[in-house]
Amino acid sequence: MSRERRIRVASRPLQCAAIAVLFSCAFPALTQSPQPASPKAPEAGTTDTITLDRVIAVINRQVILQSDLEDEMQLSVLDPSTIGNARDTKQQALDRLISRTLIQQQIQQENIPAAEPTPAEIAARLKEIRTDLPACVRADCASDDGWKEFLAHHELSPARVDKYLRNRLQILSFIELRFRQGIRITPEEIETYYRETLLPQYPSGQTPLPLQQVSTRIEEILLQQRVNALFDTWLSNLRTQGQIQVLDSTLERASAEDGASKE
Repeated sequence: MSRERRIRVASRPLQCAAIAVLFSCAFPALTQSPQPASPKAPEAGTTDTITLDRVIAVINRQVILQSDLEDEMQLSVLDPSTIGNARDTKQQALDRLISRTLIQQQIQQENIPAAEPTPAEIAARLKEIRTDLPACVRADCASDDGWKEFLAHHELSPARVDKYLRNRLQILSFIELRFRQGIRITPEEIETYYRETLLPQYPSGQTPLPLQQVSTRIEEILLQQRVNALFDTWLSNLRTQGQIQVLDSTLERASAEDGASKE
């Protein structure tokens, strides 16, 4: 392994957990007051079971359905930020759905167009998942057979994964347009990060890379940190100011308990 790969600097934009956790799957349909589809009645003489979808939360008059929550939990297997959990809970999934719904509503209000990801960008992100995601490494997703088996095991289809990646990249594009512009990282900040954060990571006796060689990557890290802080504050304000109603009593109790534990 080269010395360059040992240092903890990255040039990939917006790869911070606080942002990534919000985009682990596609957004629910964005309409002002959608109604769950009416179930099809069974034919006479049959005993088919009717499965009813139900509203579990309302975010500024936009509903989140039980099926949205189930879809979120199923697709969370593709999100590296959820791998550390023994099991993705319903409350964690609902929190992500609420946050993304608020973000999507703001995108519509602010009319900031998110760049449509190119096929090459989607393919590159898919390659990262298949080769870097711990669950995928264990399942040998890098091979076609391993990837097919992984999708089948989690009841996912290539089309759903493609939609997941497309929506994630679109929202990351919005975040970059919304928060990154106007941020300036000074040479002094880059030098401070190099001296106080990067250099201590080198083992004793190993010659560190010169500042000039890693300054661009350090600037990217500092930009990510600044964007992340702005985004966190913005999202917190959206949740405070928005009208959020959790209609499922069990999820509502879990939300209150989670908030108390954080305090």
